[in-house]
Amino acid sequence: MAATACYASTPGILRARRPSLADRPLLEQGIAFGDVMGDRAIVWARSDRPARLQVEWDTTERFANPRRVIGPYALEDSDFTARLDLTQLPPDQRIFVRVAFQSLNNDRALSEPVLGSFASAPSEPSDIRFVWTGDTAGQGFGINPDFGGMRGYEAMRLREPHFFLHCGDTIYADGVIPAELTVEEGKIWRNIVTPEKSKVAETLDEFRGNYRYNLLDENVRRFNAQVPQIWHWDDHEVTNNYSDSNDLSANDAYTEKNVPLLAARGQRAFLEYAPLRRHSDAESQRLYRHIPYGPLLDVFVVDMRSYRGPNTTNLQTELNEEAVFLGRPQLQWLKDGLRASRATWKVIAADMPTGLLVKDGTDAEGRDKFEGIANGNGPVAGRELEIAQLLRFIKQQGIRNTLWLTADVHYTAAHYYDPSHAQFSDFDPFWEFVAGPIHAGSFGPGETDDTFGQQVVFNKFPPAAGYSPLAGLQFFGEVNIAADDETLTVTLRDIDNNALFTKTLNPAR
Repeated sequence: MAATACYASTPGILRARRPSLADRPLLEQGIAFGDVMGDRAIVWARSDRPARLQVEWDTTERFANPRRVIGPYALEDSDFTARLDLTQLPPDQRIFVRVAFQSLNNDRALSEPVLGSFASAPSEPSDIRFVWTGDTAGQGFGINPDFGGMRGYEAMRLREPHFFLHCGDTIYADGVIPAELTVEEGKIWRNIVTPEKSKVAETLDEFRGNYRYNLLDENVRRFNAQVPQIWHWDDHEVTNNYSDSNDLSANDAYTEKNVPLLAARGQRAFLEYAPLRRHSDAESQRLYRHIPYGPLLDVFVVDMRSYRGPNTTNLQTELNEEAVFLGRPQLQWLKDGLRASRATWKVIAADMPTGLLVKDGTDAEGRDKFEGIANGNGPVAGRELEIAQLLRFIKQQGIRNTLWLTADVHYTAAHYYDPSHAQFSDFDPFWEFVAGPIHAGSFGPGETDDTFGQQVVFNKFPPAAGYSPLAGLQFFGEVNIAADDETLTVTLRDIDNNALFTKTLNPAR
């Protein structure tokens, strides 16, 4: 049965009779909002039993004139998750929401509502602030009450952003969370542990358990109830560096060696738990999408994982099945979207940096294989072919004010791509900013590649690989767009909210 939108002028069902507590569904994972655009936003929640989603919203905290929407059923086939696309929202306002589940038993018991709020998208030029990062619960660093839990999410919430962009590795399905770890300087890191996080994820429920684990953290739940999100994924939602060349036959942690099956289960769990607007049945698992956010900003969320070829030496001289990274349909979609955009700023939200070397072991001949785009200094080759094609198109079409934001490499950096220093120079210069991890081990710095003239303007990283969150080397980025002069300012921050680097960009006309 399809979800129905039932608007009511009275509070109605969320103030029903009070049956016994045992009859009521529970929203133990809280609520989340996502993909805010135009007059709409996604509301996500999870029940602990079969139930039906109920949402009320208003433009005042008093809920003086609430509108009620009857949402979809939450059943076993979705791990009791449900989402609803709220529509007819007024622009540029704080929207207050009450979310509950109605039980499907004979008593029709109603849960206690969970409250939240979010900013709706603007229709006129207005100041915009958003944050981005990646990499949550990696390298065995889970929820440590002594540390204050996943504190990075609280640091981002305190910046009062209009929305949050998660650039992938939303979980570490391949990462075990042990009871404790010995880290730098002999310090002890202690974790809350769960059965699903005590082994690598192989079954669908184990993948789902990774998302449920992160939602045990009160910082994350509080953040989710106040900041709308835009998610995309990378490799750790399935397993490290996975592609068509991934071989788990020698990995004793896995009983299930079938990587495509693991990817299918991982993506299913991601789609259940991410507060995103799903695509049509024509491509129901498509993750790349365009989020228009008023006249000053368009966000293009790209998927660098689902369509790539195998991880190889990445030296192909022609764009073939091995060299593909974005894939022809997605690349054409991105070109068309950038060309059609009338927003001042066009943000390309990517899973991985363009010019850093991200390796994936060696092949049978001992040559480096690559997980990312770059392959070392030299002419355009391999996965760089698609990027060169895109950059040339942006220049030829006169598309101005593009900005690349990404994560993945577990440190923070500002990169300027300069055609005057590049092997391939048929493009306009652009900036790329890297932020993360938000709660994982810290690494870096990565090796650079001069194919697109990458210049490292700033970076911050640990003195050795694998530093814990105790070292404070957890990072997120903040973007502020000013309505008056349309300047865009990027600030790279740590989890103590210290500003590490700031760059203001003036829009090209």
